[in-house]
Amino acid sequence: MGKDVKGRRDFMGMALGGFTALGGIGALYAMKRSWDPLPSVKAAGFTTVDLSGAKENVLNVEKWRGKPIFVLKKTKDMKADDRDVVVGSDRYHVSIGLCTHLGCIPAYKPEKHIFLCACHGGEFDASGHETFGPPPSPLEIPPFKVDGQKLVLGEAGPEYKKMLDAGLTV
Repeated sequence: MGKDVKGRRDFMGMALGGFTALGGIGALYAMKRSWDPLPSVKAAGFTTVDLSGAKENVLNVEKWRGKPIFVLKKTKDMKADDRDVVVGSDRYHVSIGLCTHLGCIPAYKPEKHIFLCACHGGEFDASGHETFGPPPSPLEIPPFKVDGQKLVLGEAGPEYKKMLDAGLTV
């Protein structure tokens, strides 16, 4: 074999090896990108709710991780409960707005201070405790942290951890 043929063969081998390495790097990069959470999922991790404008006995519905979150500023005549989120001198009911029976979204009835699930007649009081019907447990409390007059959903602060340790979150 001549010197030219051997040199050409070595060049072709190196070129093929280089293209293979580039293809492998591209494939690894594509796999890593497919494993990363989508930007919309990352953004849905935390939701901040400003409580400064909340009105008593008016239900505010926020969205966190695709779920409705109920935030209700309780009136002075509503019974205080260990499930209440206390911010300053105000008490709030905060829960995932899905009935614990089959996942329907209960409606708030301000005149009666109850959440009523139209699917099967389940009722919850203003603290989220089940009071009538088929719901097996209270409305679930999402992880939260109190930051001044703001509520950060998705981050477990000391107030949430205290409720969690007491078994009050579900």
